[in-house]
Amino acid sequence: MRILILSLCLVGVQAVSQNKMDSDEKITKNKKIKLDQHAVKLVNRQLDAQEKTEKGTLSLDARDGDGMAVVQTVQMWEGTLQVELRGENKPGGSFVGIAFNVKNDSTYEAVYFRPFNFKSDEKIRREHSIQYICHPDFGWSKLREQHEGVYEREFLNPPSPDDWFSVNLTISPEKVIVKETKSGQVLMEVGRLAKTTSGTIGLWVGNGSKGSFRNLSVPAQ
Repeated sequence: MRILILSLCLVGVQAVSQNKMDSDEKITKNKKIKLDQHAVKLVNRQLDAQEKTEKGTLSLDARDGDGMAVVQTVQMWEGTLQVELRGENKPGGSFVGIAFNVKNDSTYEAVYFRPFNFKSDEKIRREHSIQYICHPDFGWSKLREQHEGVYEREFLNPPSPDDWFSVNLTISPEKVIVKETKSGQVLMEVGRLAKTTSGTIGLWVGNGSKGSFRNLSVPAQ
């Protein structure tokens, strides 16, 4: 009996290890995208001249309204992308994320983060750390009003609001899953509010926000 129990435990451990290996292998097979001014089309933003950016990092300045750097060098219809992002601890003024299924400058889906809420003392604010939107029909305020708690999540074990953080974003026809890269912790899983009609992705920032991005990788074509 003890031998049988031990064998079952070993099988379970091997299965978990294999699943993690398979997941890591999928990310490893991703294609790293070079981020510079030649790789993107800027929408209501310019590259941040005041930001001391390291090679391979793309930083957008802060302006009124949402904006993004639309990636011109790759198409991603579904699969898992990985990216590092950095916002700032600026209450009500730091929104940074990834847009996908980008049809034009104002029609897209996005997952974005509010770093200033990551470590808030107020639970309700922490629960507003991660947001899914589907513009132009479903902005954050409409989704919060009509579906409180469905399209927003807390960032579990969050980084400092001013630090870089890395996430994996998995896009399927029906849903979006967000994971913290290092731990593999699922941070958000939501049903999509649009069908995929575009493989275009963008580095997204919200109203009044600046943001930095690096180490973007997408499924190899």
